[in-house]
Amino acid sequence: MDYRNESSDTLRNKCAACYRQFNKKEHLVEHMRTSYHSVHEPMCGVCKKHCRSFESLREHLIGPLPKAECERIFKERGCDICLSILGNRTSLRAHRESCLSRPNNNGLLYRMANLGIQDELRIDNSRGRVVALACKMVGGGSDGSLDLCARVCLIDEHERILFHSYIKPNIPVTNYRYEMTGIRPEYLRDAMPLKNVSRKIQEFLCNGEPIWQIRSKGGRSRILVGHGLDHDLKCLEMDYPSIKMRDTAKYPPLMKTSKLSNSLKYLTKAYLGYDIQSGVQDPYEDCVATMKLYMRMKLSQFHKKENYPLATDPQNKNNFASWRQNELERMTPDQLLDISRSDYYCWCLDSQDY
Repeated sequence: MDYRNESSDTLRNKCAACYRQFNKKEHLVEHMRTSYHSVHEPMCGVCKKHCRSFESLREHLIGPLPKAECERIFKERGCDICLSILGNRTSLRAHRESCLSRPNNNGLLYRMANLGIQDELRIDNSRGRVVALACKMVGGGSDGSLDLCARVCLIDEHERILFHSYIKPNIPVTNYRYEMTGIRPEYLRDAMPLKNVSRKIQEFLCNGEPIWQIRSKGGRSRILVGHGLDHDLKCLEMDYPSIKMRDTAKYPPLMKTSKLSNSLKYLTKAYLGYDIQSGVQDPYEDCVATMKLYMRMKLSQFHKKENYPLATDPQNKNNFASWRQNELERMTPDQLLDISRSDYYCWCLDSQDY
């Protein structure tokens, strides 16, 4: 049914974002109070429906039960990578060529990195505000199931290696997981101790700023990009404030419809258009993939700028307060959407802060 041709009674209780319909206005208000719809959600380029994640949007367009009109238009002139709708097929061809990412093929850089250590880390404000980190784990413990960080890579926004090193774990390695890591015992024999690597990386990320003073905006500290960063930092035995981390495993628009994490391999294929992690896995390859995903989420989404974009901002705390219930029930769905704010930090906001 066309949204614009429905009766006024139906429209009055229909969410202006996800198009769910409610029997009573009070039910719509409660939905808006808990849904956190915002301009930062992925949106269908045809019907303008808001979706919680790109996976939800993909199902809306080409899933088992897609919206028929949206599916038809998307098949004609929709990009299957970024899910945007172009004006015509000619525009789509030109767009897709630029939208399709390609794996970094720095063969010489790769070979140099694989030799052992590449250490250019030093506190330097000119070396970019965003870095990506990836680790590869070997196994410890009696059954080899304990993850021990044995290799780490750090790159800048231009995909240049800042730091690459094998790491000597604190406890004996019982499973090198060679088929996946390519790591042999001799690579770790004279490697840098874990404590030294962790201190070096943390000092670089903090960039001369005490870790307890790091703020979400401003300051000298760097943004850290990765996939499963909590696990990587735990294995590195180091801390870093979550307000400075951009994790592709926990970013709501990149998660599954069930709110579970997608693998980095899947995200790279689905949203960048190329394959990774076939055969021996290299942390540099993972760094590049997460940096590309971050930059795509940051730069390719054109969201309306808001002075206070988060539901947690103090200025928004009374937007859907219960004492405003009567006033909220008199608002139109569009007015309710206009005061609704996101419950996650959209990475497009990094472009405004830096």
